[in-house]
Amino acid sequence: MKLKNILIVVSDMKKSISFYKELFGLEVILDNDGNVIMTEGLVLQDIRYWETFLNRACIPRNNMSELYFEESDLEAFVKKLENYHEPIAYVNTLMTHSWGQKVVRFYDPDGNLIEVGTPL
Repeated sequence: MKLKNILIVVSDMKKSISFYKELFGLEVILDNDGNVIMTEGLVLQDIRYWETFLNRACIPRNNMSELYFEESDLEAFVKKLENYHEPIAYVNTLMTHSWGQKVVRFYDPDGNLIEVGTPL
């Protein structure tokens, strides 16, 4: 068996595509009207469809999962975050763990938790 994709729920597809493209360099591979597959295996699902599928409301910022990215020039990425045209909601600003890895944690526009760290 092979893990194929990671799906996250979004409320504004255009805004989310722009966020992941501008900050992470991801590109749209396939747009199925409410379900968008991006490079690196990220799938964006429109919240309306997801809530219909589940017959339940979605809970933003539930902190039950995290998208993890690695970036060797983390300081440059943090500057990119600081200059992003929308405010970024940080969980923690740039910090260094006791084992030497630098990380920053923040939310995407829909409250999906993201961590970006230097390679181990």
